[in-house]
Amino acid sequence: MTGKELDRSVHQQLRTLSKENAEGVAQHLVMVAALLEAEDLVGAEAHAETAVRRAGRVPAAREALGLVAYRKGEWARALSEFRTARRLSGSSHMLPLMVDCERGLGRPERALELATSPEARTLTVEERVELAIVISGIRRDLGQPQAAVLALQIPQLKSSARKPWTARLSYAYADALLATGDESGARDWFSRAADADDEGETDAADRLAELDGVVMVDLLEDENDDEDDQIDGADDVDDEAAGPSRRA
Repeated sequence: MTGKELDRSVHQQLRTLSKENAEGVAQHLVMVAALLEAEDLVGAEAHAETAVRRAGRVPAAREALGLVAYRKGEWARALSEFRTARRLSGSSHMLPLMVDCERGLGRPERALELATSPEARTLTVEERVELAIVISGIRRDLGQPQAAVLALQIPQLKSSARKPWTARLSYAYADALLATGDESGARDWFSRAADADDEGETDAADRLAELDGVVMVDLLEDENDDEDDQIDGADDVDDEAAGPSRRA
């Protein structure tokens, strides 16, 4: 990890630091991303905290620590870091995660208020899609399944072009439809999600199989059961051969 793997925008933020410190912080930020991908949250947190200690006023460092906290389900800490990053950078691109943090903290009304704030209009298309998915989840939490469906009926849902968000958006829409009792519609959208999910981001294929009544069988477990049955059978044969005195 050299640190050069970071986006140009992050390198621009690091220009406020000394050359040596900037290089070190960059390496820590790269490690945070790599360890998050590897599901090593402890390691990612250690690197993120070091980056914040060395560059506390660099938005990317605070954002990295916020992402680790978010992945750990530490909603209050994540929200605090995201707010700090937004204050330092003036960017609201983490708004969908901030809304989800409010949801995680059990504050759905505050989450919806944040989701409809003026800052939401500054989001990119991908960020707006993520926000719609979060809003739909909040509506379901509130027992509003129809509103959850409506929240996802955005232009990107019906787009024929495959985008990075296609699988997750289709999956969320299928889940929302299922909550309304529309199994046919849910099946259709789980199928679309499975077709678009090249990276295995969702369990759409499993959900589709479940709706179709397909029972998944663990063949390895069956083989182990067969081996146990053979052993038990062999024991029974030995017992018979041993005669009554052995059974006593």
